Amino acid sequence: MGAGAGSGRGQLFLRSLLFLLLAGPPAWHPALGQLRYAVPEELEHGAFVANLGEDLGLDVSTLSARRFRIVSRAGARQHLEVNLENGILFVNERIDREEVCEAGGTCLLHLQLLVESPLELYRVEVEVLDINDHAPTFPWQEYVLEVAESAVLGARFPLESAQDPDVGTNSVHTYRLSPNSFFSLEVQTRSDASKFAELVLERALDREQQRVHRVLLTALDGGVPERSGTAHILVTVLDANDNVPAFDQPSYGVSLPEDAPAGTLVIQLNATDLDEGPNGEIEYSFSGHAPPRVRELFHIEPRSGQVLLKGRLDYERASLHELYVQAKDRGPSAVAVHCRVLVHLLDVNDNAPEVTLTSVSTPVLEDAPPGTVIAVISVLDRDSGDNGRVSCEVGPNVPFELRSSFRNYYTLVTTQALDREVVPEYNVSITARDMGSPALLTRSTLTVAVSDVNDNAPRFLQPSYSVYVMENNAPGASICSVSALDPDCQQNAYLSYSIADGHIHGMPVGTYVSINSDSGHMYALRSLDYEQIRSFQIQVQAQDAGFPPLSANVTVHIFVLDQNDNAPVIVSPMPRNGSVATELVPRSARPGYLVGTVSAVDADAGLNSRLSYQLLQATDFTLFSVAPDTGELRTLRSFLEQDASQQQLVVQVRDGGQPALSATVSLLLSVVETMPQTLSDFSEFSLPPEASSSSPLTLYLLVSLGSISFTFLLAILILTAIRCRGERRSRQGDSCSPPRCHCCPGSRPSSDGLKTSNLTAQPPAGTTAATCLDVPAGGPPGYCYKVCLGPESAQSDFMFLKPCSPPRNNEKDPGKRSRPDQHLQVSKEAKQPNTDWLPPSTQRPALKRYQIQHWGKRGSRWKG
Repeated sequence: MGAGAGSGRGQLFLRSLLFLLLAGPPAWHPALGQLRYAVPEELEHGAFVANLGEDLGLDVSTLSARRFRIVSRAGARQHLEVNLENGILFVNERIDREEVCEAGGTCLLHLQLLVESPLELYRVEVEVLDINDHAPTFPWQEYVLEVAESAVLGARFPLESAQDPDVGTNSVHTYRLSPNSFFSLEVQTRSDASKFAELVLERALDREQQRVHRVLLTALDGGVPERSGTAHILVTVLDANDNVPAFDQPSYGVSLPEDAPAGTLVIQLNATDLDEGPNGEIEYSFSGHAPPRVRELFHIEPRSGQVLLKGRLDYERASLHELYVQAKDRGPSAVAVHCRVLVHLLDVNDNAPEVTLTSVSTPVLEDAPPGTVIAVISVLDRDSGDNGRVSCEVGPNVPFELRSSFRNYYTLVTTQALDREVVPEYNVSITARDMGSPALLTRSTLTVAVSDVNDNAPRFLQPSYSVYVMENNAPGASICSVSALDPDCQQNAYLSYSIADGHIHGMPVGTYVSINSDSGHMYALRSLDYEQIRSFQIQVQAQDAGFPPLSANVTVHIFVLDQNDNAPVIVSPMPRNGSVATELVPRSARPGYLVGTVSAVDADAGLNSRLSYQLLQATDFTLFSVAPDTGELRTLRSFLEQDASQQQLVVQVRDGGQPALSATVSLLLSVVETMPQTLSDFSEFSLPPEASSSSPLTLYLLVSLGSISFTFLLAILILTAIRCRGERRSRQGDSCSPPRCHCCPGSRPSSDGLKTSNLTAQPPAGTTAATCLDVPAGGPPGYCYKVCLGPESAQSDFMFLKPCSPPRNNEKDPGKRSRPDQHLQVSKEAKQPNTDWLPPSTQRPALKRYQIQHWGKRGSRWKG
């Protein structure tokens, strides 16, 4: 070996720097939409190649976020890398051109650069430039050349060629022979521009004078600095064998399919020698500089000259094999002749396409517009021609298609809008098929997950809800549950329930019911009363947690069911002055005589308001009876002389509820010989025609309001006049009882104390005494007006009553509703009688009187 072969890595680095200085900076060449750079081999790690960020026009600050990278095949060596901080392409590991590109010619590294958000693909070619890092080498350190002494002057003897892995000017450039007096050297050039040397005999040989000649052959390359390799040639002078073998032609060419089996005949070589005997017998063999790969693939029969296939060919690895064969006779001083066999391989479609998912953007939003890039797919077929031409397609019935961006590069894009609720995930089958015969194909499956978007509003399971709640429910009790569904997922399907703002009888709906925002369970916040509110409706909203949130509403109808929680209320007869109700019965009354009618009302509904009457206690049960349906009190027989003059009765009124509730009224009947004109507790109020009709309660209310308004104005006038008259009469001694009648000037009368009545108080004939009634004022309890009425006012349709304390709703015992020292008491909060059950016609006047009294109070409050 020459001196250049022994140089170290340090000298190699210096030569690389010298090459860069002479060649200039790496160049980039945009060609056909791609960049091309040139870089010398053997650069150290970190050596600058190019500024990709600047050449591609990319923002260097976003390279890392956009995952700028070089896409390479699995298992491939990464010779180059990109610095994401500055966008510089640098050498990642040492590049040996002779290792990367086994064949001669231009050595290119093909890079695929990928950047995301948005997805962009660039192709870059980097040409690896050869540097003179290899010295020429000979197959052997020493050659033995046998030359007959009879060789003529000018005879040429081909020498073994030196091999240099470098290319171009760095390959073998010339040969040099050490000075001697017998041989000269001529350098020849082959058709492929390779050089070989021939030893030319310049002086006749004489074996007897010198049997061996030694010369030094030096092979020089054309690199800078120049490198060389040497070999010693030992020329042995033989006795004359003056004919050498000759091939039919100096070079042979043959084509062979790459799938040819071992043992296939590649070519039959033929060389001839004009000598006879051993000097004419030819043996074939590979020449000394045949590459090891050739010796692995091919075999030469020494005697026949047949070249046989020994190993397995691969067109994709090498499409051409060059065989150097020599032929030499078996005579003394045999001279070898050489020929070259070029074996061209024919490509066979033996490689299926390879599908590589370069970049996948998954999952994809379901509202992604058509044309959204899902993945970048690269296909590769190692075959050539039609065998390496690949078409790619996706399976049917999927909303995706492939678009070709570069050769053998495809982008998978959406073709229509996606809907996660219909198909949450797609398995996209990608088929790559080459154009060979028969065609080979490869299938790859890509799973594309669809991520959810809040595009579905919640939906209730029912269009509306009807809920039935028994009155007097416990506050906080669950009354119903609403439920909605949302076909979205995760937070877009998380629902929260709420009640829409509104009012129920003037109160916020939130004071009646509440709802659990997570479960949809609804709870009553107060105890409901059927007599106050029978039904109401609320709006429930279900809203998801998406952005923006979507919602849906549903109407919940709540119906309050009646419970027998109201006892009957006796409205006729009513006791006066705190005593029991009294009535006069003529002793001459016959059986069936109508003494009076007991009337009652019940605020409940249905069976709970159906009333029945019975005689609970009586002085003589054989004398009186009560109709169970109408409450009419009649005589059973005529009065006898021994019958008591006062009959005490207790009548019970019972409703039809379970358990039943009842009320009682005590009656004192006085049996008289003659019937005076006196006020009876069974007296009925005379109502105007409008009130006696079967008008709705609304009409009753309007009539009551009008009457009360008129009464209020009339009362003011009467009070003013009576006040003046009362003062004059007290001075004249014509006073009323108590002795002084006065009006409280500090308070304003209220219509709460005014009751419409047709009770006629007729004093005995000749009586001139005035009547005094207490009229409650609108101020605090305890303030009242004293109204003095003369005899002429006894037939007035107005009766003034003292204020009363309203009974509690939960008091069921009718005995607690009144005290002997109170006048007629009707609660300001008394409930309206239920109209689901109509009482008999005999009780309607008393019931109407009760309604007018009850609603008259409310009307005065509303007016005030």
